[in-house]
Amino acid sequence: MIHTKRMEAFQTSIFTNIKKMKEEYIQRTGNTVIDFSIGSPNIAPVSCIIETMKEKMDEPDNWKYAITDMDEMKQAIQTWYKERYQVDLAYDEMICVSGSQQALSILPMSICDPGDIVLVQDPYYPIFSDGPKIAGATIHYMPLLEENNYLIQFNQIDPEIARQAKLMIVSYPNNPTCAIAPDSFYEELIQFAKKNNILVLHDNAYSELVFDGKVGKSFLSFEGAKDIGVELNSFSKTFGMAGARLGVCVGNKDIIESFEMLKSNMDYGIFKPIQYAAITALKEGKESIAQTCLAYQNRRDALVKAFKEAGWNISKTPATMFMWAKIPDSYSDSMAFTKELLEKAGVVVTPGMAFGEQGKRYVRIALVQDEKEIMEAANRIQKANLF
Repeated sequence: MIHTKRMEAFQTSIFTNIKKMKEEYIQRTGNTVIDFSIGSPNIAPVSCIIETMKEKMDEPDNWKYAITDMDEMKQAIQTWYKERYQVDLAYDEMICVSGSQQALSILPMSICDPGDIVLVQDPYYPIFSDGPKIAGATIHYMPLLEENNYLIQFNQIDPEIARQAKLMIVSYPNNPTCAIAPDSFYEELIQFAKKNNILVLHDNAYSELVFDGKVGKSFLSFEGAKDIGVELNSFSKTFGMAGARLGVCVGNKDIIESFEMLKSNMDYGIFKPIQYAAITALKEGKESIAQTCLAYQNRRDALVKAFKEAGWNISKTPATMFMWAKIPDSYSDSMAFTKELLEKAGVVVTPGMAFGEQGKRYVRIALVQDEKEIMEAANRIQKANLF
């Protein structure tokens, strides 16, 4: 294999490896699988979003390079953030991205030099660590422990590391642990970042998937947040537009300006029909959000009940479209358990160790199957006698 020294920090994506494992299992056994590994929503956008996309694709001018975000798109984002989060945004405080993953891949390069320290939660979604690695940054992990409700413990971060850190990547509601953060956490985060002159990148992809009557918030709604950070928000989970690849990065205008400058040399903006569909989503798709949230909550409840009857006790997740589940003590690690679960039950999950050292004794279960498939998975697990 030919690759640069930079590539030595990377390996094939866990989701690519799981897909290969699944395909080999099917070919070898002829059995079907129930896949809870990848968080790709199976709840489609409401019809008005789809119809807008179809309509705008019939207009030849919309097939030209978009170059920059449309004013109508920025206005819709501005209105959404004001009404939903009570956050005021100027046009130079926002930019559209081809999904949050693009921003997490590129943005660190615009603000970090090689060797700069980036603070990353552990467990973490892989791109939280990989983005800074692409920039040549040095990663310092902040353990998220169950006994601390998976919240960063700022007082346990080495003061010298904090003083040297350039960037901190944070995400609540959290993927993969599903934890939510209280207001006091955000206040402490902002105070910590200001004290140590650290920039903050907050991924808020799951703010609309908060369960049991609670309401997700924006990091930017807390005083001082915009002084030191930006936030990512996504149309993938909120509106079921995962394949369309669209997100927004909003907040500190200096960070946005630097990111936009770099991004302008790497792509030509978001396909206009996608922007138009997103405008419709923000204006007309709001009622569907509660229905989507309830659907995931119902799946959570069904999975907790069915899997408990199969012998697997999983705590109710307070948010996101995932479950963060402990594995039996008899297994050496989450990869060993994942392989056994596939071999004996034909059920696919993601090993928690793919999200960092703190995930060794956990697996992540994506709520991307309907309740019928959840019940079938529970039946298979019970028959496999894994617990």
